[in-house]
Amino acid sequence: MCGDCCGAGAGGAAEARAAGAGGGRKRGCVGTALALVALAAAAAVAVLEGTAGGVSYVGDGWLHEYADGRRLLVSNFFGAGVSELRTKTKGKEKEEERVVLADPDVAGRVALGLTVDAPRGRLLIVYADRIPRFGYSAVAAYELTSWRRLFLTRLDGPGDSTLADDVAVDDEGNAYVTDAKGNKIWKVSPEGEPLSVIKNATFSQRPGWINNLVGLNGIVYHPSGYLLVIHTSGGDLFKVDPKTGSVRVVEVKGSLKAGDGLALLSPARLWSPPACRLVESDDDWETAAVTGRYVGPAHRIGSSATVKDGDVYINHIIGFGLGKKTHVISKAAFAPL
Repeated sequence: MCGDCCGAGAGGAAEARAAGAGGGRKRGCVGTALALVALAAAAAVAVLEGTAGGVSYVGDGWLHEYADGRRLLVSNFFGAGVSELRTKTKGKEKEEERVVLADPDVAGRVALGLTVDAPRGRLLIVYADRIPRFGYSAVAAYELTSWRRLFLTRLDGPGDSTLADDVAVDDEGNAYVTDAKGNKIWKVSPEGEPLSVIKNATFSQRPGWINNLVGLNGIVYHPSGYLLVIHTSGGDLFKVDPKTGSVRVVEVKGSLKAGDGLALLSPARLWSPPACRLVESDDDWETAAVTGRYVGPAHRIGSSATVKDGDVYINHIIGFGLGKKTHVISKAAFAPL
């Protein structure tokens, strides 16, 4: 028996060596194939990046949720901070993002919507819990020159299930923050004091979970004194009077489902990614029509829009690469529908 065992062991070792050699060759072939696939994928991504136009930059984070073109600021989803980019002047070189704001009091949260309040020289930014938690919601204001915090205001109440998502500011400096989970709008004073909450059954007019998975999202303040707000899952556009709290559904010809951040291009023109739709109204947003669309990098997801020097730029939420991630804020060109 001992001899049989030793014989089996020797044969097994020889077979193992042979299999190992063959396995090494197979692993080598597989590795080469994977490397070729990776190179092909990288080449395809490079081609797609080249079609994006606008600003290409590198940074540490995978997800950048919102951008504001007036200062080329982006919110770092997981870092709960803000980075600033320098305007690219020529060529295809990638800019390096520079973190300018990382508030320790919101560490562990996510940074979402932001907007520059130019008349008051400050940045407003929304913070929320990391999904699947839906407790913490807040809005903060910081000086643009020093990044000194002016206020950090909690918006959620005891037992609330909330997801603060986007923010707009009116002519008086009041902030309006959308709740994508609770379908409401918080109003906060220029000094950071909570003023009111706009709730309306119209915000949840479409029944079924599929139409309410993500609620009120992008929001802009119209120069005529009202708010335009989009419901992501339902695809509805609302016209909200911030003084009375009244809500009207804008009758839109065309679909706005999956709309996220909003950008007001003019009093009569509105843009919404990732639905990638240009919307126009000739009756002060009582009715509107989808008149154009944007086709951008197929490997990315647009999350917000911003206007700089009259041009529209789309922030794509996902970065690509190992180590430093490549991000794109692409210049939009509209194709008529």
